[in-house]
Amino acid sequence: MRSRVTVVGEVLVDLLWRAGAAQVLPVPGGSPANVAVGLHRLERPVTLVTTWGDDPPGALIGAHLDTIGVEVRRAPSVTERSTLAIAYLGEDGSASYEFLAAWDPRALDVPADTAVLHTGSLALVVEPGASDVLDACRRVRERPGTAVAVDLNVRPAVQRDRAAYRAACDRFAEVADVVKASDEDLAWLYPDMTAEHAARDLLARGARLVVVTLGADGAFALTADAHVRVPAPSVEVKDTVGAGDAFQAALLDALASGAATGDRLVLPSSAEELTGVLTRCVTAAAITCTRVGSDPPTAAELQAAAPSPHDG
Repeated sequence: MRSRVTVVGEVLVDLLWRAGAAQVLPVPGGSPANVAVGLHRLERPVTLVTTWGDDPPGALIGAHLDTIGVEVRRAPSVTERSTLAIAYLGEDGSASYEFLAAWDPRALDVPADTAVLHTGSLALVVEPGASDVLDACRRVRERPGTAVAVDLNVRPAVQRDRAAYRAACDRFAEVADVVKASDEDLAWLYPDMTAEHAARDLLARGARLVVVTLGADGAFALTADAHVRVPAPSVEVKDTVGAGDAFQAALLDALASGAATGDRLVLPSSAEELTGVLTRCVTAAAITCTRVGSDPPTAAELQAAAPSPHDG
């Protein structure tokens, strides 16, 4: 049975700039890369399909990926440029971003044993790569026993045209089985809708499961037949960098544990199943918030804090 999660998306260098600091700290990361690291720490077979340039940021990215133990398939890049992000960190640990973005892989090689294909963030909207990612999602969804998961992870700094950004997200919702977004993502994309209304709109576009994170207030999930909400653990926050990616890694780990029936991967659907999955996800995010930077929990750490819904 397939159990691999393949993550398709950018790797980049975050320039962490704390409020009041005179210097910035370069840290390799990027949402898809962070998700892949989170899955690896949860002992899930994972492959990261990405690209980066042969430039100084790329050297830092390559060295980082060599140390994390994740299988990486590097696609050739059209421009040979790496992506940079400036992460402005507030006194409360919150982050806002600016990007010097490049996302132009020439080919995306998805392993044949992929159970879940995940993508998100810049890879959804930065062309020419976004169109190639959309095609890869379509191809994988046609394989029996697979699922496609998308994390909208909205970054207005890379596409300030709200209508164009929303159209890109809608296209991915139409080819995804699972869509995850934060309440802030949905508020920016759909300013005239509540988070639940926007989530139901995404569900109507073709997703079987929509998950919405609510920061310190937890998360909720919607399917055609269920609506559940869980609170977040109370923790002392160092910063929020990578919290959403840790949440997503835990979610993907749960999805990839599902059985394949016919041409689809079985997703958690009952209120009980969804509550167990979301509880584990918000716990993974909370653990990450107690650390500096994107530092997701290991399987043992997460098991100690929130037993897996798949544990007997």
